[in-house]
Amino acid sequence: MAGRDTQERMSSKETEPITAFAKVTARALRMLGDAGEKEKACELAAEAWSVLRADYPKEAERMNGVLHYLTANKCSRKESDVVAKDFDLEVRDLVPARRHELIFETYHKLEPGQGFILINDHDPKPLYYQFAFEHKDQFTWEPIEQGPEVWRVRIGKP
Repeated sequence: MAGRDTQERMSSKETEPITAFAKVTARALRMLGDAGEKEKACELAAEAWSVLRADYPKEAERMNGVLHYLTANKCSRKESDVVAKDFDLEVRDLVPARRHELIFETYHKLEPGQGFILINDHDPKPLYYQFAFEHKDQFTWEPIEQGPEVWRVRIGKP
């Protein structure tokens, strides 16, 4: 029993510094964005999200929140036509923590040249930065509809 208490305390102590570090990093990234460096702050937040998401999902979600903060009311790339073989991926009814996981799963199942239309209830720009970090030059991102209630973006594999 004593061994288990020690393990629980050690686990708690091991995660406390990473949680504190994630909070400080989140504040710094928001400040960087507010100082006019939103693009760089978004790139760094996406990198932090990628590093944290497997082992520290709560801290990764904090970085996802930073991305949403930084990209609020920011316009995306140019609009394009929808390809006939694309399919809709409706995520508005899912809990936010599940959305990005499902979107990445869907992307990984795509064949080259295939895409899907993401339908969301807020600007998915934070997701763009996550894709840009993890799949640089391996995805397409084409906004179709940009709010205020529905956002539609075509995400594809070139």
